[in-house]
Amino acid sequence: MRLSTKGRYAVMAVADLAWNSNGSPVALADIAQRQEISLSYLEQLFGKLRKGGLVRSVRGPGGGYLLARDPAAMRIADIILAVDEPIQTTRCSPGSPSGCHNNSVRCLTHDLWEELGNQIYLYLSAITVADVVERRVLGTSGLGGDFAQRLAAQ
Repeated sequence: MRLSTKGRYAVMAVADLAWNSNGSPVALADIAQRQEISLSYLEQLFGKLRKGGLVRSVRGPGGGYLLARDPAAMRIADIILAVDEPIQTTRCSPGSPSGCHNNSVRCLTHDLWEELGNQIYLYLSAITVADVVERRVLGTSGLGGDFAQRLAAQ
């Protein structure tokens, strides 16, 4: 699967914005510091997020960024797609009739990987920024370490 830092950082920054705004604009420098992301990289990402209608900027003293939509209506997949990050699991172009082999034939496992990409997209479309901020995203990945010990102690 190809999900670069661009998509991950955009989601991290939007979640940080949702968590810290309380109705007031949040400076990108503050997000950059909290999330340990380069400020210039965040500026590029927020330009794309603004064009995608996910955030809006506020100029002047005390300015910064606000979410342009309710966090409960903002899907994680929307954020990733807004920063031009395709969710791709195959070597060939998504939706292309030709495959990844030199003779343009699809590999034997093409449909497997393409369906995996579809499932990832469906999953990320089902999760909102509010879900992330309110920590409602918990799967089996949360069963390791301290969480498993706390669960066992109950």
